[in-house]
Amino acid sequence: MIKGEKDDTWSVELSNDLELWQGFGGAGTVVLDGSGKGELVVTPTTEAQFYRTTLSQRANSLPAPYNLFSEELTLYVDGEFMVIESSNIPNHPSPYFSRGDDRYEPYNGPNGSFRLNPNSIVSQSFVYRIPLNPVEASNKRRTNLGSIGIATNGVALFNQYAGPNNRPLTNEIDSFDQFNGHPQNTGVYHYHIEPLYLSGLEGKDGLLGVLLDGFPVYGPIENGVPVTNAELDEYHGHFHATEEFPDGIYHYHFTDTDPYLNGGEYFGIPGTQTN
Repeated sequence: MIKGEKDDTWSVELSNDLELWQGFGGAGTVVLDGSGKGELVVTPTTEAQFYRTTLSQRANSLPAPYNLFSEELTLYVDGEFMVIESSNIPNHPSPYFSRGDDRYEPYNGPNGSFRLNPNSIVSQSFVYRIPLNPVEASNKRRTNLGSIGIATNGVALFNQYAGPNNRPLTNEIDSFDQFNGHPQNTGVYHYHIEPLYLSGLEGKDGLLGVLLDGFPVYGPIENGVPVTNAELDEYHGHFHATEEFPDGIYHYHFTDTDPYLNGGEYFGIPGTQTN
């Protein structure tokens, strides 16, 4: 993934396909460390622009739904898993950024009972390993506190409970910012309910993320009408064709009432998330 614009330092965070280095010729050399990261400093040239285009084309060839994920994320296939690396920083303003941060924005949402929790957004080093070909689990596993999936902007998705003792979200909802997210005590920003910034961009019927079991998450509208909990199974999903999966796939939906995203158990076999 390339970051930067003309006259900037171009930072190469990951390449697991060495053929992609061929556009550079003698423009520079990359030395990767043990984590697979390295830096390449070049003056932007035709070769560098070509390389950037190649990476963009490669991202567009990722399997659905991952070609819809933010270009700020690192995504690559490792065997039967899609690996996603994320700093977990939202791509929208929030009152949970520090006041001196350009991304700080005071709460301006509709909740008259909003109260800022004492936590601030902290960058993470999340690595997700998500099954590329999800299947229904014969023995369903309960969702955990912490990340149960990832939104398309790289932000963690949490289940319907407030920690640490699986309490209802009733009180915690009042600390959600104008885009329905907030950080927990170690600074992990996350969504429990519909991520309004993303559904505003992609549409309330759009694909908004994926859970750890590999099954996609869609917004609260389907075929032009709101999805109700009664239309979903006990895991908060159902099976049919979608734009990204014309042959049909099991998928979850955000709804406006508890459990909001997931019924407490994964429909499929979950992968992992580490930090």
